[in-house]
Amino acid sequence: MSDTLSQTIGIDISKATLDAHAYPAGRNRQFANTASGHKALIAWLGQWSVERVAYEATGAYHRELEQALADLPCVKLNPARARRFAQAAGTLAKTDRIDAVMLARMASTMQPAINLEQARLAELISARDGLMRDRTALKNQEKNLTIPLLKRQHKQRLNQIDQHITALDVELAASIAADPQLARRHEIISSIAGLGPRTANQLVATMPELGSLDNKQAASLAGLAPVARQSGQWKGRSFIQGGRANVRRALYMPALVEARFNPDLREKYQHLIASGKPAKIAIVAVMRKLLVTANALVKADRMWVEKHA
Repeated sequence: MSDTLSQTIGIDISKATLDAHAYPAGRNRQFANTASGHKALIAWLGQWSVERVAYEATGAYHRELEQALADLPCVKLNPARARRFAQAAGTLAKTDRIDAVMLARMASTMQPAINLEQARLAELISARDGLMRDRTALKNQEKNLTIPLLKRQHKQRLNQIDQHITALDVELAASIAADPQLARRHEIISSIAGLGPRTANQLVATMPELGSLDNKQAASLAGLAPVARQSGQWKGRSFIQGGRANVRRALYMPALVEARFNPDLREKYQHLIASGKPAKIAIVAVMRKLLVTANALVKADRMWVEKHA
């Protein structure tokens, strides 16, 4: 009976093998993590109507599989969240086969959003982030150079990195514009004061859940929700933990600017400072406000409108 239902597929990826589980059919198979193994996996999946294929981000190990499965509805799950789902389900053991089962069950239960372009965007953003780190490192070295040859080589490397960043920005813009759903999300996010096209690129690529979460969930997913520490009468200092560091990095500079020039956010920032909060906590609050605003607007499918006194 379950073979006639749409299946959610969980795949645990390692360097050498792929452990696949079909849920609710309960079927398991292992394949080599090679081009021929990918073809065998796709042939095995052909016996069902596949609703989702879920796997964890595993760096270089998942990328070729991702490309092989480009025509299937794939979702890439956060490994830490997948592990917490398994623990919540009472599964403490951890093997490749068990992980595949848990990934399939999590995707079937949580129904994460599917966008075939999402993985490509995330890879482009990751490459751009790497180039920006390289650029910063080179700029920091610049002041220590005294030999003309080294200065010329240094300038050439910087120019090459700048050209590569520009090419990635063009590719990102074209990829987003080609998908009406992504283009609309980008338009809404970049309409928010302080969130320009590059920040919108980051949020569209690395936080596809925006608009499907409540505000607390969105803040928590980005690691911008304070984690309470309390037991009985004892109460410790709250702090942010985990979440998506790339989202926080993307929001940090816009938050600094908006804390100075946006009247509402400046008032919020100054109120927190006046209440004795450290500047870092006040900036995190501004970052959280920008994110939940983006989440609410994407959910409502409407543009940001400036409030007039």
